[in-house]
Amino acid sequence: MMHKVHNALTDLNLETLTVCAPDMLQAQPVTAVLLALGSNYQADYYLPRVRESLAMLGQIQLSTAFQNPDFTATLEQPKPDYTNQCVYISLTSPMKLQQLQQTFKKFESDCNRQRVTEAQTAIKKVTMDIDILLIKTALDKNSLSIEKAFKTPDTTRATWIIMADRYPFKEHERVGIEELILNGFLKE
Repeated sequence: MMHKVHNALTDLNLETLTVCAPDMLQAQPVTAVLLALGSNYQADYYLPRVRESLAMLGQIQLSTAFQNPDFTATLEQPKPDYTNQCVYISLTSPMKLQQLQQTFKKFESDCNRQRVTEAQTAIKKVTMDIDILLIKTALDKNSLSIEKAFKTPDTTRATWIIMADRYPFKEHERVGIEELILNGFLKE
């Protein structure tokens, strides 16, 4: 079920956000997340299926789904196009980043994602890929690693953080994020 999340992303300026390695944030409670979904195999089946699972975590808002060529394709080795979409989720209750990552891996598996088979083939059939682009976390004032990461005494504020392993964003990710911002679903 999709719900409208009023002004959840309004006024977010990607250029001013902190970029942080996910391993530094594993224990932090996350209150909202922005994901990139991708599928190059039966996307019409797997995208709605995973969106239904994601909606069980909280209120969601979707960007437009775009079909994009696989950037690793060549004339000698063509590859199937991907369907990509960004998803904003305002979580019903906070979850630790580590727990979210495990949940998303399970959702990929529920969509028959075969990472071992993919690694062994040049042309990968990716039923579902879920990447965390940004998280919103109410930072824990007792976390020493967070204090070092942000170099600020005010570590109890809620803030959006870009996942360093996904930055800089791919073009389709940036377009999806900007669409959600323009539609008022991302704010600081």
